[in-house]
Amino acid sequence: MSKISYVTEEGLQKLKEELEHLMSVERPAISKQIAEARDKGDLSENAEYDAAKDAQGMLELRISKLQNIIANSRIIDETKIDVSKVQILSRVKIKNKANNATMVYTIVAESEADLKAGKISVDTPIAKGLIGKKVGDVVDIRVPSGNIPFEIIEISR
Repeated sequence: MSKISYVTEEGLQKLKEELEHLMSVERPAISKQIAEARDKGDLSENAEYDAAKDAQGMLELRISKLQNIIANSRIIDETKIDVSKVQILSRVKIKNKANNATMVYTIVAESEADLKAGKISVDTPIAKGLIGKKVGDVVDIRVPSGNIPFEIIEISR
């Protein structure tokens, strides 16, 4: 059974654009590479043909994954997000109690995650630990380097 993915309208549009690009630009380009490599003769010792077939396999896998994500995506109405507790699409300001560093993250679907932009996947340990918590809560979150206590300072959207 496929996992439902909650996304913004913008995030779903980006996924659809990527899928369209892969199907209309990348797929024909790889087919052309395979045809050109096939025209060069013996396929048993043709490295270009093998490389093109491998690239085709990877492309088809990515297309299949994108189609699955899009089919199982649900758009979230950002105006209806409850800011009394942390949930997907919440913008959370947290303080690391161990070193007093303050960070701001927006919790998003895995397909929209971008750490440089401050967007973390709902599937990360930090996001999982924050979901359902309220302002003022202190949460011990297990990360690869150990347990870190975080205090939720602010929740917004």
